[in-house]
Amino acid sequence: MEAILIPLLSLVALEVVLGIDNIIFISILAEKLPIEQRAKLRYLGIGIAVVLRLILLGSISWILTLDKVLFSLQHHSFTGKSIILLLGGIFLLYKSTKEIYHKTENQKTTPASSGAISFKRLLLEVLLLDLVFSIDSIITAVGMVDEIWIMYTAVILSVLLMLLFSGKIHAFISSHPSFKVLALCFLMMIGITLVAEGFSFHFPKGYIYFSMAFAFAVDIIQMKTIKK
Repeated sequence: MEAILIPLLSLVALEVVLGIDNIIFISILAEKLPIEQRAKLRYLGIGIAVVLRLILLGSISWILTLDKVLFSLQHHSFTGKSIILLLGGIFLLYKSTKEIYHKTENQKTTPASSGAISFKRLLLEVLLLDLVFSIDSIITAVGMVDEIWIMYTAVILSVLLMLLFSGKIHAFISSHPSFKVLALCFLMMIGITLVAEGFSFHFPKGYIYFSMAFAFAVDIIQMKTIKK
């Protein structure tokens, strides 16, 4: 029982962390839409992430081929996985940097009148990021456990938690402007990590998430101090 429970809980924790990253990114993008469309983008984004993960779990043999070397450049070997992570990291760095600039320097907000066009564009951006996170999480899952049913169980449990807390996470980020910038900095850090992994330089994920948790705790303390 313990041999099954520990890998399952570890995989659920990994999926939840990646899911929270998705929710933060979607929540920040959703603020560009009219209020009545924000929840729709959140739930569609989570739904797309679920479908992608389940499809990729059913294509394990294809996922494993992503670790095969495609070409080498300047003593660096590139695989299908590394190219996807590299492009995804660059995309995440671009989006997070752009959003930080708009929130700190540019005071003009995007008008919500272009709802239909903005919704399609933002949904496409969410789809691209979901694809990157899904491939990364499934490859990590394959390295952690052997039983396919444990992977499916971890994905389903993490999705239920994401659906349960997505509204609260969105409301918290929306009501605390300082946390929006902090969340974008988290996404920038993840982007740097993805780019590094694209060049086969692996950061221990424990250090990344510990630094995020520490920065979050500092911001909480600062917020309570300012209120007092």
